[in-house]
Amino acid sequence: MERKVKTLEQFIIQKEQNFPYATGQFSKIIRDIVLPSRIINREVNKAGLVDILGLTGDTNIQGEQVQKLDLFANEAMIDSLFKGRMVCAIGSEENDDFIIKEGSTGKYIVLMDPLDGSSNIDVNVSIGTIFSVYRRKNMDGPLKKEDLLQKGVDQVAAGYILYGSSTMLVYTTGHGVNGFTLDPSIGEFLLSHPNMKFPDKCDTYSVNEGHYRNFFEGTKEYLRHIKRDSPKPYKSRYIGSLVADFHRNLLKGGIFMYPGTVEKPNGKLRLTFEANPMAFIAEQAGGYASTGLERILEIDPDTLHQRTPLFVGNKEEVLKLEGFIRKYGKTGETIIQS
Repeated sequence: MERKVKTLEQFIIQKEQNFPYATGQFSKIIRDIVLPSRIINREVNKAGLVDILGLTGDTNIQGEQVQKLDLFANEAMIDSLFKGRMVCAIGSEENDDFIIKEGSTGKYIVLMDPLDGSSNIDVNVSIGTIFSVYRRKNMDGPLKKEDLLQKGVDQVAAGYILYGSSTMLVYTTGHGVNGFTLDPSIGEFLLSHPNMKFPDKCDTYSVNEGHYRNFFEGTKEYLRHIKRDSPKPYKSRYIGSLVADFHRNLLKGGIFMYPGTVEKPNGKLRLTFEANPMAFIAEQAGGYASTGLERILEIDPDTLHQRTPLFVGNKEEVLKLEGFIRKYGKTGETIIQS
């Protein structure tokens, strides 16, 4: 029998009763994210043919060189979300501070990395868009810090769009994780991966081992264990694009690691733009996300661009890693020489 095709729009309408504030606003926010993602996908696919590759000459708040496609993706997402009128504020990795829509009656705040992995654009490696959605807590008066900076557990939705050999949207509203693949012939995202879960088997790790000598001893001991002491050595798979690495591990089973180092004890990844949404997706898919010492989703953010170590993937594997870090060295301590 031929499988019945279900579009993203049909899926959202069917499932919207599970959303805690089912007024149709959530489906509008997803549409406002999906529309620019199609445009970004188009530009990514023809990047080598137009003047969209390379640097703008600017540097963002992270101290990173801004790619032209970074800027394009950021502006496209912001424009679409504010035009949709469901969002009152946006926090982006590319902007120093929140962008607040004055006079907006929108009830939601969106935090995003509009083009994660953009340093890989010029070499044709998969990149992505990461987003998370929060509901403002104070509906009267101006936005307050507790509206803009909330714990990851307060997310009402999170997801990513992967621009790869096919373009996929993966998202959760706290009721499981579902994946949709873009059919370019009709311009629609179709349900392709319902109820996504991390496989029970975990034999893959993803980490930039070029920084190994600067890892804290707990991380080093874990890596030694999975290479030397496990019955079968783990496979190393590291793409260098968070969305691509996470997506592969979600489908195949694995752990992604971006630990703190002696030079950067808080790691490199952003809590609000990268760690929280990936942690929410991971936990909804039966996985877990940790700093190595605590659950990512329980961290109370102080700043928009706060950084954190990130270990995310199969739950048992992340908990095992936490054990090594607690035993051999906590994040931020002076490294124990091996």
